[in-house]
Amino acid sequence: MDLERVQRAGVSLFATKGFAATGIRELGTAAGINSATLYHYVGSKEDLLVSIMRACLQGFIEAGVAALRASSEPVVQLAGLVSSHVGFSAVNQLTARVAEYEMRALSDAARPELQNMRDEYESLFAQVLERGQRIGVFTTHDLSMARLAIVEMGTGVAHWYRPEGRLDLPDVQRFFVDMACKVLAVDPAALEGIDYVHAPKLLPSEPLRAGAGDQRRWG
Repeated sequence: MDLERVQRAGVSLFATKGFAATGIRELGTAAGINSATLYHYVGSKEDLLVSIMRACLQGFIEAGVAALRASSEPVVQLAGLVSSHVGFSAVNQLTARVAEYEMRALSDAARPELQNMRDEYESLFAQVLERGQRIGVFTTHDLSMARLAIVEMGTGVAHWYRPEGRLDLPDVQRFFVDMACKVLAVDPAALEGIDYVHAPKLLPSEPLRAGAGDQRRWG
């Protein structure tokens, strides 16, 4: 599908070169189409960036909401949120990096929608942490700092995770859940026997190649 091919080209270039340094002709060449066809499918370069970021943030939100619905217990909800955040970041590395870094490239007209989506996603963590602290299952001196530490820790996976690495993705997800429990003074034994790790969704925008010279397929 041409739209998906354009999005993959955009993600690859935006993640490696940056949005500002990527030209519209370069996008067309990477996607294998001319500039006129490119405009037909995505409009402006910013429209392309917005569509990529919107889909990525929506993917994070949907995975997070599903994690919350799986249980009413804050510890299990936290485990599901952290697991889904790490998993989604790991399989959609370049797309996640574009969504993380290129908010600054958006115009004043385009930024509020995406910022609201990011805030909505982060509020899922805030809600769970606040409830967990209120009923006494989480302990921290600063709930906001704990939330930032947990989210940013998981986001970093997009920069270094490799499927051919020492640990399988589920092991990485469980490791990060264990670290989040330590941040909040929760005994990880509380999660024994609970299945909170689920396979993350691979976005159509995620390139099949991670970068020049890397022949690895995603997924």
